[in-house]
Amino acid sequence: MNVLVTGGCGFIGSNLVKYLRRVRPDWTLVNLDKLTYAGNLENLKELEGDPKHIFVRGDVANRELIEHLMAVHRIDAVMHLAAESHVDRSILGPEAFIQANVLGTQQLLEASRTRGVKRFLMVSTDEVYGSLGPTGYFTETSPLQPSSPYSASKTSADLLALAWHHTFGLDVVVTRCSNNYGRYQFPEKLIPLMVVNALHDKPLPVYGDGANVRDWLHVEDHCSALLTALEKGRAGEVYNIGGNSERKNIEIVKAILGLVGKPESLIKYVKDRPGHDRRYAIDPTKIRTELGWTPAHTFEQGLQETVRWYVDNAAWWERVMSGAYRQYFETQYRTRLNG
Repeated sequence: MNVLVTGGCGFIGSNLVKYLRRVRPDWTLVNLDKLTYAGNLENLKELEGDPKHIFVRGDVANRELIEHLMAVHRIDAVMHLAAESHVDRSILGPEAFIQANVLGTQQLLEASRTRGVKRFLMVSTDEVYGSLGPTGYFTETSPLQPSSPYSASKTSADLLALAWHHTFGLDVVVTRCSNNYGRYQFPEKLIPLMVVNALHDKPLPVYGDGANVRDWLHVEDHCSALLTALEKGRAGEVYNIGGNSERKNIEIVKAILGLVGKPESLIKYVKDRPGHDRRYAIDPTKIRTELGWTPAHTFEQGLQETVRWYVDNAAWWERVMSGAYRQYFETQYRTRLNG
């Protein structure tokens, strides 16, 4: 298999690339990443010189580049993870999200159709469903009710992918996951942000009353589910991926403080963000019963391992927060790309 992975230097993408190299060592992975602020090639340092991992810096909206890569590397399948993905940033600047998540997806779909790609895996989010009440779960047939520019752009991308299947016959599978956590997550997200602030004895900002609920999914469990959907999913279907680990945000924050030995007096409640969804909860019955996938991590185990990783790898997140990680690309690749 020759697989194009978009966004393969981001949090989920880099974990996926390393996971696939372990469990599908005969596959060739072409990793296309624009290296925006959240893309970090240093996450894949261990794959330097690996002939089965081909990194290309580029934009999914660059149709000419995509078609070139598909032709040269004889791409069999696409795993599309590249996206602008932070809700707060989408509120401040929606245009970048429309450009990357909607128009970029459209270009990638069209290139996949014209080049005869055998399977297109559209990696999406539970945020397309909007907000739940205190009970119930999102299923694959739940109404799509996005409430932020980010979730609206991902909803648009999902519908485009499904339209390319129904109208043009492109083999498409869509996955929608709950909140991911784990190693190499950019420190603007809840868990790494709280760990980093706590280690520095800085205030831990908690939106509203802290009672917003999310279902948490370890990133390696997500990676295993994506591979399962790629290999076993039915064309034209949507699969929800969840960890059955609902927690209130404030519960997460207090657990992190306990793990790093810091006082709860560091918690600072701040004004809630606009359109903040109250609760997400995924029903993963379909992917479990149809495809046989189950998560391997409990939330308690996964959170403890994740916090320990951030404590032990301060050099990584310090470089990310300073912007120094960008020097890695310049040092390792610029000379060779220009040579």
